[in-house]
Order: sequence, then C-alpha cells, then structure tokens
Amino acid sequence: MYKYDDYDQRIVADRVRQFHDQTQRFLDGKLSEDEFLPLRLQNGLYVQRFAPMLRIAIPYGMVNSEQLRKLSDISRRYDKGYVHFTTRQNLQLNWPSLEEVPNILEELTSVQMHAIQTSGNCIRNTTTDQFAGVAHDEIVDPRPWCEIIRQWSTLHPEFSFLPRKFKIAVSGSVEDRAATNVHDIGIHAHLNDNGAVRFKILAGGGLGRTPMIGSVIKESLEPEHLLSYLYAVLRVYNQYGRRDNKYKARIKILVKALTPQVFAEKVEQEWLPIKDSNAHLPEQEISRVASFFTEPAYQSLASVDLNDLALSASVPFQLWLKRNVHLHKKPGYSAVTLTLKATADAPGDASAEQLDAIADLADKYSFGELRVSHEQNLIFADVQQKQLYELWQQLEILGLATPNQGLLTDMICCPGGDFCALANARSIPLAEDIQRRFENIDFLHDIGELDLNISGCMNACGHHHVGHIGILGVDRKGEEYYQIQVGGASGYDTSLGKILGPSFKMEEVPDVVNKLLQTYVKERRPDERFIDTCRRIGVEPFKESVYAAA
Repeated sequence: MYKYDDYDQRIVADRVRQFHDQTQRFLDGKLSEDEFLPLRLQNGLYVQRFAPMLRIAIPYGMVNSEQLRKLSDISRRYDKGYVHFTTRQNLQLNWPSLEEVPNILEELTSVQMHAIQTSGNCIRNTTTDQFAGVAHDEIVDPRPWCEIIRQWSTLHPEFSFLPRKFKIAVSGSVEDRAATNVHDIGIHAHLNDNGAVRFKILAGGGLGRTPMIGSVIKESLEPEHLLSYLYAVLRVYNQYGRRDNKYKARIKILVKALTPQVFAEKVEQEWLPIKDSNAHLPEQEISRVASFFTEPAYQSLASVDLNDLALSASVPFQLWLKRNVHLHKKPGYSAVTLTLKATADAPGDASAEQLDAIADLADKYSFGELRVSHEQNLIFADVQQKQLYELWQQLEILGLATPNQGLLTDMICCPGGDFCALANARSIPLAEDIQRRFENIDFLHDIGELDLNISGCMNACGHHHVGHIGILGVDRKGEEYYQIQVGGASGYDTSLGKILGPSFKMEEVPDVVNKLLQTYVKERRPDERFIDTCRRIGVEPFKESVYAAA
C-alpha cells in the first residue's frame, strides 16, 4: 500500500489550511456562493438535499485498518455514526456541518487521507479491480499504475477545470472487474509476446444521460509513455470538449462527434511532440512506486479443499463459501467479500461500530488492509483458508456475512432522492423493498449471478445502464416512477441495457422484477446466467411478461 512521503504530506496539509481559510471567508460573507463553489467541490464538498455531503478519497479502493478507525471516529463525532461507500471506491459522509468540514479534512491528514478532486470538473479517483494484487487471473498488478496516475493528476493545473468531470479505470486481469469500458479513459494492462507490460487505451466510455461504450484508440502503449499519452488525451479533450452545454461536455460526446478514428489521430498528433518530454515516465519512478505494492508476509500454506470445508459446517457457511469467498493467487489463501447489502440496510452503508469491528478483523485476518469495490462492498484480500470458518462466525455476529455476493440483492444503489438534490426518485426505499421481496437465500442462489443496479436520476451514479436489470428513477408530473431495462453488463463484454417500456410506481417494481426472474427461469438453459439468457432471446419475452396483464 502506498505511503505518503514528506512531499505528499505537505501538499495535503497545505490544501487543508487553504480550505480552512476559504471556508471561513465564505461564512464571513467575503466569498459568494459562485466563488466558493469550485473551491468546495475540489475539496469533495457538495450541498445535498438536506445537508452538505463530504466525499473522501480512497485511492483505487485501498484502505488500512488505522484509516478505517479514523473514518469511524469522524463519522461519530462529525456525522450520524455511519458512512456510505460509493461506486468510485470512495466514502461519503452525508450529514457533516459546513463549519466542521475543514476540521474533518485536517483529521484525515493524520492517516494520509484527503478529499481532493473527489468532485468538480477534474480527474476523479482512479479505480481498479478490488482483487488487484491477489487475483488468480491477474496478468499485471494495476495498483502501481493507478498510483502513478493519481500522483500525476492530483492538483494538475491544466486539468483542474475540465469541461466536465473525468474518470479513469485500470484493469490488469483476464476478467475486467473495474468496468473500464464505461469510463472516460479505460486502461487494459497486459503482456506482449515478449512478456513486457503494455497498455490498451480506450476513450469515450461513460454512463449518464448518453451512455456509451469506450473505443480503443491505442492498441499497445509502452509503460514509459503512459502519462504522456494520457496527457495528450486530456489536452485534446480540453481543447475540443464542449463547454457551452454540460450535457454535451463529456469526452464521450467528443469522441462520437469526431469519430474514434479522428479522435485517436488528434491524440497522436498531440502526443508525438511530447512523448519524450517531462511527461516521459522513467523506469526508476515506475520501480519506486511499484516497491510500495509488495506482497505481505504470506506463509507457506497448503491449499484447503473448500468443498470439504463446506461439508463440515452449516448450510449458511456453505452458501457464504460459495458466493463470498474468491480464488487467490497464493496457495492456502482466499479473498473474502463483505457485502454491505443486508436486508433493510441501505446498500453501501456501514455503521461506525461495524467499521471498528472490520478494522479489528482486518488486523487479525488480512494484514490490516481492506479493499472497496465499485459494487459498494468491502474485501479482505488475504485470508488464510484455514481461518475462513472462524472469520465467518465473527462476520455473522456483525451482520456482514450475507451470502449474496453477485446475486440479486447485492445491488448497486445510489443515495437517490433521500439525499441527492439531483435525484428524480428515491433509490434506498426501493432497494429495501426488493431486498425484502427476494431475501430468501435459496431462491437467490437458484437464480444465480445477477446484477441489479438502481439510479435515482439520469446521472447514473447507480450504473443502471450496465445492470443485468437496471432501474432508473424518473419524474412524471411530480410523481416518482421507475423505468426498467434489461441486458446491460460491465466487463470486457460490456453491453448497455434496453428499456422495456413505460415506467412503474415504486410499489409495482418488485412485481416487475419477479416477472423478469420468472421469464428467465422459464427460458434459461442449464448453467445459463440471466445475462446469457437475455442476450440469447432478446428483450421481447421479458417485455411481454411485464406488460402482458397491463
């Protein structure tokens, strides 16, 4: 895990001092709302429906137990005793007071954390695979590259006021668990025929009002040119991106307008003169950053047969092993997902008490480190297989052993109208209705892998476009309704869902979901997932089942 040096610490501390002064000047009436707006946004501070919201950076989803305890303490003293994990692997406080936000930021510096560039028209938190460094199918560890991008992009003066927010994701495994195809820039790290690291670069992906899948603009890029090439992409976007209409300001609109080929040509023209300039990435710098991401002190262990382990324990433990325990690159170890999706809990929320307990468990079972996934869950990356049952018992007590990772109730869900001023409809109550309707764990396991994503508005913070079932909150003459779509997916085989038809009231949505599931059960072939069936038969059978009795 990356550790700040004196330079990093000074930057963050200076930023906090500046924001202390900026906030006080705003409170004293010396800065207008418009003047304060960009200042607070680039320090992660929003004004939500009922209170400010502070978004805290968790770079590429890595957090240690000390940091988690600090977040727990802050949530108790400055908020309402809980936190919310987001789809960008960050954390949000939903109820801080404006006056105390600079104090929160100051406390974060003591554990090498900040909120810089978690909002605003700048390069946001770079995200990656939650199993980075331990994944059984990993080709290249993406974490050093995420850290290099973070250091390059943080407070970069040329990219602090882009046409719109800008998101980068990096994947280095056979399976893409970082949704790279729907990012402004997606980076696929791989090895060439000689075993050397290379990057495939995609641009123009994104969700929101106009969802698009990214296009490949560079098939193979050498590591030393990564930053200069990203620099060129951002410069082309900065020059040609729309600034007159925020709905057309994302890079995806520019790539489509120019065509991916022309956009790639413009990037190449911008890149060639600077590829060997100061943006050239020296091998010693790559090695320096990579040195922070060494393996922990693994023991030499024999692998445990998890099938035998399951048979020796209860059914709930067996189901948890099946869904929440993942293959690891090291014999005798597994990665474990804590799904923050128990019935009646807001998806992605964790209490201060849970955070403290999770930190203790991380120290005991996973070298004191955790990961945040873009599915709004937490991960212990390095658990000895012989300790899995013991860990499960502890998680059961905390209500964090729900065996539903990757199933229907492990849904992505934005805060929606309960918090966000942009939302057309509430997301959390709908999520709870669906959780209660389908909480039978045997039914969930029979249905199998299924991504259900909920967004409260077209900004798509809940990634509804790439849910196998996507739900979008819409406004119909002042009333909350929900539009349903099916067939979306993230990963290397990304697809965008197709809208079924007219929207539904909240109380109707669980029945609609049930009709979709029954259609799947009727039509599926052996070992066929929901998304596979949907792609094979198309949306019409699902549409017919939903609207047949209407």
